[in-house]
Amino acid sequence: MLTNSLSTNAMSYARRPSHLAQPVAPTIIERPAGSRHDKWSGSMQIYHPDTHYHRSSMEVVDPIVKISPPDIANRRTATFPGIITEIVETTRCDRMEFRFRAPVHLLAVYEHGIRHKGATYIEGLPTSTLRDFGRKLIFVPAGHEYHDWQEPRVLTRVVFFYLDPAGLAINPDLGSTNISFAPRLFFEDGGLRETAIRLATLIESSGLEHRLYVEALGVVLAQDLVRLNSGNSSAEPYARGGLAAWQQRAVVAYIEDRLAESISLATLAQRARLSSYHFCRAFKKSFGMPPHRYHKSRRIERAKSLLVKPAASITDIGLAVGFSEASSFTAAFRKATGLTPSSYRRSIG
Repeated sequence: MLTNSLSTNAMSYARRPSHLAQPVAPTIIERPAGSRHDKWSGSMQIYHPDTHYHRSSMEVVDPIVKISPPDIANRRTATFPGIITEIVETTRCDRMEFRFRAPVHLLAVYEHGIRHKGATYIEGLPTSTLRDFGRKLIFVPAGHEYHDWQEPRVLTRVVFFYLDPAGLAINPDLGSTNISFAPRLFFEDGGLRETAIRLATLIESSGLEHRLYVEALGVVLAQDLVRLNSGNSSAEPYARGGLAAWQQRAVVAYIEDRLAESISLATLAQRARLSSYHFCRAFKKSFGMPPHRYHKSRRIERAKSLLVKPAASITDIGLAVGFSEASSFTAAFRKATGLTPSSYRRSIG
């Protein structure tokens, strides 16, 4: 359900043995650029088992990241049991700031983002001035300060997930008792990122249509966060059931040398000395995506590097990375980055 109103959409966590409230349908709220973001109209009630608050263990908070200037981004917020999800897309490449501190965890998943200059700070970690943070993640534990300022080179798209720490701590299904959540700045985790993007895409595209699936993915996302903080991250170089290091090197090198070619699954499996079935499962375990999607993503990344050279035409670059028509190249590039090849070239010029 989509609406332009800012009606209250509360997500509460009562005194329950589970981290999830009673199932309710997710509600998606669109906030066009220019609407006020410094005060969210909804609320999140957080239960803290060991709270030291004076009056009540239920504290109503405003967990949304504050963005300034507020009219620089369109914001779409979805609430459903256990998680608030916010999809943020900037509308122009002016200087902007993100600020956050709340008694909830924040997971930020960047789909694309490049800045001329800027700095990102999470309490407890050194400041980062990384310029290209597309496809990176950050994690801000509850109570930690997060501050980011940047002068962007391209329009930024990021998905924010707000999670109740008490819910993660008391849910026996997550096995997360006594886990200390550590801050993480611009890290990579293929499995966590894939779950987050799939959840955001499903919310954005289908609204209420797949409510139960959305809720299930929310639980998976929480499990991925628990595993990340317990040391069992899919970012490890070798995950159980994944490809061995030599297999990863062999397959990646083969793909990089043949980006413009069609490569069959059987051919890649042969390089890893596995059956196609086992190779596909192991590849996804290691890289967080199927082989064909990885191949496409590498084509787009190669196209980005070629677009830096102004002498090369868009058509020639498309051909160089395996697209026989300029229209198909433009469509694939826009889907991956949010920009057409021409717009991307102008943004980095």
